Amino acid sequence: MHIVDGALSNEVLIAGTALTAIGLVLGLRKLDMELIPAAGVLSATFFVASLIHVPLGFSSVHLILNGLAGIILGWAAFPALFVGLLLQAVFFAFGGISVLGVNSFNIAAPAVLVGLIANPFLIRARTSRAAAIYGGIAGAMAIALTTLCVAVALGFSGENFVFQAKLVFIAHIPVMIIEGLLSAAAIYLIHKVKPELLHAMNKGDVR
Repeated sequence: MHIVDGALSNEVLIAGTALTAIGLVLGLRKLDMELIPAAGVLSATFFVASLIHVPLGFSSVHLILNGLAGIILGWAAFPALFVGLLLQAVFFAFGGISVLGVNSFNIAAPAVLVGLIANPFLIRARTSRAAAIYGGIAGAMAIALTTLCVAVALGFSGENFVFQAKLVFIAHIPVMIIEGLLSAAAIYLIHKVKPELLHAMNKGDVR
């Protein structure tokens, strides 16, 4: 879901960079020692998963797993996902440096929002199945919101991108389903094996 260099207007690039800078400041403040290992694992997971992509005009279709990152890291998802995007741009020219701010906001902001919404439900979930349902919904919702952010960024960059924006959203419907299932499976395992980790997630993030 990376937008490539040269596709966005200067105004959108500046706004995306400014919003990402704010997110990074807040995220680094929330990144305590307990969350650093999880942040590293999720950043690496995002890095690998999103490298397997299908180009789609000015964007691309691939797995992101930002919903899971948001649930576990909260605001700390911003620096974790930013690092993954930066490494992809530098080593593989995937996305680009000029659009790094916009791409980071499009992926990390929905992750944080989903984490804020889902975390209280996950903390109170009494069964692993219930936690998995909440996690699955959150994972799919994160992709939907990310797709919406990409569409808005393209739409604000010119009328010529409106069709591309609609195409990006439609193409990601299968990704929403897959990410929902993957997130559900991950949360089910966490709740089953080490449910106290959900409380540790809450400490590091979102109150």
